[in-house]
Amino acid sequence: MTTLQDVTPPFIPDGATGMTVVIEWPPGNPGTPPHRHSGPCFGYVLEGAVRFELEGEPERVIEAGGTFWEPGGDVIHYQDGNALQDVRTKFLVTMLMEPGKPRLTLVDEEELRQRAHLRAPRPSD
Repeated sequence: MTTLQDVTPPFIPDGATGMTVVIEWPPGNPGTPPHRHSGPCFGYVLEGAVRFELEGEPERVIEAGGTFWEPGGDVIHYQDGNALQDVRTKFLVTMLMEPGKPRLTLVDEEELRQRAHLRAPRPSD
């Protein structure tokens, strides 16, 4: 057995349901716009590389074989796109979701402006 990730999420929603999905992005795809999840998510990059950014953390690139997680709840997930311009990226995510809530909720521009002070400096800043 090889442990790839060992984390303690801050909470798991009461009555949570679990879902595991595989996401594939073509070369250079920016991924899902800024969003949040109702519960924690745990991921594993199968192929390629994911550009990953959570609120309060610097942007990073996670290559095939790497893992990531996010706490869910109020934290904004800014990026999950393909970090590569020439090959597809494929990753697996297991989500624990609050019953009756969608697996992800997009964050609008107004909220992004209000919370801009919580975003880590960008590489281009």
